[in-house]
Order: sequence, then structure tokens, then C-alpha cells
Amino acid sequence: MTPTLVRQHLPRTGHDPRVDRRARARDWSEIQERMLVPLYEAVYGRLDVGSGTRLLGLGCGSGLALLMAASRGAAVTGVDTSPDRLALARERLLTTGRDARGHADARIVDGSPGDTAGTDTAGGGGPAYTVVTAFEPIGCLAGDADGLGEQLAEAVPLAGHGAAVVLAGWGPPERCATASVLRVATRLAEPLRGTGSWRPAHRDDLEDVARRAGLGPDGSGRVACPFGYADMDSAVRGLLSTGLFDPAIAATDRVQVDKELAEALHPYERQDGTVWMPNVFRYLIARTS
Repeated sequence: MTPTLVRQHLPRTGHDPRVDRRARARDWSEIQERMLVPLYEAVYGRLDVGSGTRLLGLGCGSGLALLMAASRGAAVTGVDTSPDRLALARERLLTTGRDARGHADARIVDGSPGDTAGTDTAGGGGPAYTVVTAFEPIGCLAGDADGLGEQLAEAVPLAGHGAAVVLAGWGPPERCATASVLRVATRLAEPLRGTGSWRPAHRDDLEDVARRAGLGPDGSGRVACPFGYADMDSAVRGLLSTGLFDPAIAATDRVQVDKELAEALHPYERQDGTVWMPNVFRYLIARTS
């Protein structure tokens, strides 16, 4: 894991029971998003992502994975439904994502995968995407596989024959220290329990999603992605930025969630004040027919 995954962040004073979406997006961009960099690197290296790649990133967030693909020469399109995260993605990509002729080589779309169809994609008669990525890991929340299936139903028709579709998921709970922390979110959200509550990852989660989307598996891998934070405040802010604790905040309040989240993180706090949680994530490469 690279040292940049643990950085110093200025603490914030006071507690606000409401969710500040803009601050949440900034915390995601500055603290949490980088935790999956080893996963991005492993997938891009295995698929040889480069100048001939047309990549569609589902749930692109603030665009770090897209930026990494663009730095390898790929033409990238990202889609998400968080305006605040997308604003950060545009800052990262649209000011620098230019090809040799000075044309924009990156697109950021607010909406669903189908909204990315245009004259430059398969849906509009143009070249098809050669790689589709869904890096937001499934396998820790009830119903998250269903949401991914809906995205794939729109994205797969925009990809070319034999295009790679990358799905990501949490590894076994016994190999993911963060799983114990996510259980706190489920317990606090008990009054609202249902879709969005924590559940342990199943071995065939990714294969089941691929099968339902009409995709053929073509390899998989596991990648160590430790979650490392500069201090307890950064750890709490980073995990809250994922949105996985929102049901708990709705059922209780932000102060209670902050307190119990910090208590759950205490076993992973080291003597120097940093917080370190080893995790393993899994990816599946599937192919369009």
C-alpha cells in the first residue's frame, strides 16, 4: 500500500447532525477514494488499459479511477448520480483530459449509464466502449447487487462485442477488518432495517450479477486494499463519506454514529494515532457476448 493512502487532514470542530453533501464529497475525494487504488491498478494492468481503450466508469465518484485510466492514454467516460462528487471529477478531468489534437478525451455524465449514449458511443452509432468498470464494491449491503444489475442493463448495450466488464466486491468478512465496523451501521439503523443493511459477502456475488447481465466470466482476482487513515477523525470522516452509515444517521443522529464508529475503530488505532484496517477486495472480469 502506498504511503499516500495515509495523509494528514485538518480536524473539524463540532458536530452537525445533518449531512453536508459538499463536505461529504470532499472527504470522499481527499480521504476515502484512494483506498481502492491497488484495485484500479491491478485491473488496468491486467486489461492493458491504454491508448486504444474506450472506458465507461459506472459510479465514477470524484473520478480518481478515471484519471488513472486517462493517464494511461484511455478515452474515459464517467457516470454517477452525485452532483457534488461529479463536480470534483470535472475539476480533475475536464481541465486536463485532452488528446494530442486538443480535443476533450474525458466525459462526465450526471445520470444513468444510458445517458452516456451519444454520437461518439455505440448507442449513437459511434465506436463502442471496450471496457466497462463498476469499481464500487458490492457484497456488504443487502440489495447492492440489484442496483448494479440495473446499471449493467443500460451499460452493456453500449459496449462492443467481447468488451471487458469489471465488477468489484468485498472479500470474505474474515479478511476484511472493515466488516466489523460496518456492522455498527446495521445495528444503529435497526429501525430502518431492509435494503441498505450490512450483510456478509457471498462467494459468488459477482458471478451471479454477471450471469444475470448475460456476461461470460473471463477471470478474477483478489487485491489487498488496506484502509489507512492519518488519525481517528480522518477515519470517521472517510467511512462516513461512503454513505454506508446514512441509514444509521437517519435512525439515530450524527453525534451517536460518530461516537460508536470511533469506538468500533479503536481496535485498529495504532500507537502513533493512525488507523489501519487490512481488507481484501475481489474483482471479476466478464465479457460481453
